[in-house]
Amino acid sequence: MHRFFAEKVDQKTARLLPQEARHALTVLRLKAGENVQLILEDQLFDAVLLSEGPEVTARLGKALPSPEPKARVTLYQGLPKADKVDYVVQKGTEAGVYAVRVAEMARSVSKLNGKDADKKAERWQRIAQEAAKQSGRAHVPAVDVIGKKALPEALARHDLVLVPWEEVHALSLGEAARQHPEAKDIAVIIGPEGGITPEEIEAFRSAGAVPVTLGPRIFRTETAGLAALIMLLYERGEYGAAEAE
Repeated sequence: MHRFFAEKVDQKTARLLPQEARHALTVLRLKAGENVQLILEDQLFDAVLLSEGPEVTARLGKALPSPEPKARVTLYQGLPKADKVDYVVQKGTEAGVYAVRVAEMARSVSKLNGKDADKKAERWQRIAQEAAKQSGRAHVPAVDVIGKKALPEALARHDLVLVPWEEVHALSLGEAARQHPEAKDIAVIIGPEGGITPEEIEAFRSAGAVPVTLGPRIFRTETAGLAALIMLLYERGEYGAAEAE
């Protein structure tokens, strides 16, 4: 079933976004009367195309069961080298991340400044949109860049903040999640290639963060967040585990 991003015209009708309309008409060659699915205001709908452009409208059918996790997990990714954020955003979106915030940390080799940061954030947002569409998401994760000074205040807004750190051996991410079953808005902080410094850990602790371990093996920065996200959502019942009470 073809799936498109759309916006509401009224309670019964929606309009495909311009780039989606072009894809439907010129690439897929869809016609009026064909069944599609629409991603609309963080919901999925069955729909039937009503027109063939240049503006493509559709009649809304029933709302489909939400594929979105009940827990909103925001990934704070320490800025890595090269194009590793592309992978983090794409795979994190597929796994169910709610938002990705790229943060420059003490051991980040790469730097983001001004227009360069804006340009990369736009690119990452496009990657999130395509990954959301491909994986059947109803929500497109917001992707942005956050500065060091803004990080503690941002972390304080979450119900629970978890920081995988190689110096922690006793408290697992899963155990920490089980200790806070009421947490619905969760943050996970991942360091860059060089890891998180002890000074940063103390600053995160001061903001309410809980350092945890992901196990006896060390993940690369581009896979650590994905592993943490899947573990966390598994604990919340999104991958077949019993839901937390």
